[in-house]
Amino acid sequence: MQFDDTLLVSRCLQGDTDAYGKLVERYQRAVYATAFYYVGRYGAAEDIAQDAFFTAYRSLPRLREPSRFGPWLKEIACRTAANWLRKHSKRLRSETPLPFRRTVSIEDARENPRGTVERQERFERVQEAIDLLPEHYRLPVILRYLQELSYEEIANFTGESRDEVRGTLYRAGRQLRDALTDLEDTSEGTQQWPRARE
Repeated sequence: MQFDDTLLVSRCLQGDTDAYGKLVERYQRAVYATAFYYVGRYGAAEDIAQDAFFTAYRSLPRLREPSRFGPWLKEIACRTAANWLRKHSKRLRSETPLPFRRTVSIEDARENPRGTVERQERFERVQEAIDLLPEHYRLPVILRYLQELSYEEIANFTGESRDEVRGTLYRAGRQLRDALTDLEDTSEGTQQWPRARE
């Protein structure tokens, strides 16, 4: 049986730590993706996600609308990431972040080296195109296409309706296709880019 956030929050407030574990499990990918979106570092994103969940747990008695646990948690994750960036800004200016590394799939491993390089270049162009999107489009795109969250999961986390999420992703998909076309035109190759899912 799928418990809604209101019931899980209520159980947490009565001392049921397993209920909070269910909330963590429900939102951990979204919180991690949000943290990584802001700081761009794996280890830092993990630390921020843990801090955000700990802060949320301690602050749970102050949550006025338990049904809006997801959007409330999103705000905590964003604030935690912003605080981390402020605290580490001096060090970050003198540091070069590691590039994003994808997990190598079986298909990638079987592919010849040229195909692997082309796939990596395509992935990097998609990342560039996401960076060109307006800020309010980027997080939903990351949650949907990189973290593979459903519309419902994104809606629960952002506080928007499922239809608003669908509309945002549709508009972002159109802009992504345009950006990928522009990036393709400025590159030396003539690769064909896949259409973004709508």
